Amino acid sequence: MHKTGLNKQLNEQLKNEFSLVLSGGGALGIAHLNVLRLLDENQLKPNEIIGVSMGAIIGAAYALNYNQKAIYQYIEQFSNIFKWGKLSFSNGSLLATEKIRELLLLIYQEKKMADVKIPLTIVATDFSTGKAKLFNNNSDTLIVDAVLASMAIPGVFPPVKINNQYLVDGFIASNLPVEYTRYKTILASNVLGKNSFNDYQEKDYTFFGHTKAVLDMLERSVRLIMYNKTHEIVKNNDNIILIEPDVSNFKTFEFHKYKEIVSATKSITLDKQ
Repeated sequence: MHKTGLNKQLNEQLKNEFSLVLSGGGALGIAHLNVLRLLDENQLKPNEIIGVSMGAIIGAAYALNYNQKAIYQYIEQFSNIFKWGKLSFSNGSLLATEKIRELLLLIYQEKKMADVKIPLTIVATDFSTGKAKLFNNNSDTLIVDAVLASMAIPGVFPPVKINNQYLVDGFIASNLPVEYTRYKTILASNVLGKNSFNDYQEKDYTFFGHTKAVLDMLERSVRLIMYNKTHEIVKNNDNIILIEPDVSNFKTFEFHKYKEIVSATKSITLDKQ
């Protein structure tokens, strides 16, 4: 393991062909920016990018050749997501996505999946079957629509209809989709990994009002489910270089804390599985 930057062995390994996989995780996914910074500082470029939800938002921008600093500026605009998300009373969702789509169009414009500089795969979930829906370079889907589908958390955002399929957040099918990579070496950033939660302390869930305690318990449970599910996939894969940023002190909806999330995860840890 190595704290700041890449050690010589990993640097050499990533100079060969490798896939970059960016997980979902709401605001926690802002920590992916430090993975991009690490790659930029070491003059490394992935041969493909696979992203889910927030990982899709950041990964798609990187695939279009935006650097980490430029993406950070867009994250600043995206940080108040509840300002951009209009309250909705239909489609079983809390927020409509028209304004969010307008914001994302500032990043992706009208570019299609085939227009990226680095091969890109965006993962959503077919809400009818629960199976993964992959958008890649063979798709004529607009990047903005694939991203909206990948981030459509059920109950928060409405499903996105593309080609007669109703699609929702990719985390339901696979939150760290290393199984879809094309290259042997995989650099995977998982913000819902072992460093996304602290040891359970009962006092943390009793002092701040019943509703908040319930929501905190639910969020912790989801993080544990995601961690266990992903751990089973990556634990026996010797080709995965895993990054699990320490985001345990942040909530998945705290987009307004983007500065703090970036600052807290600057010293990332690489684990060779």
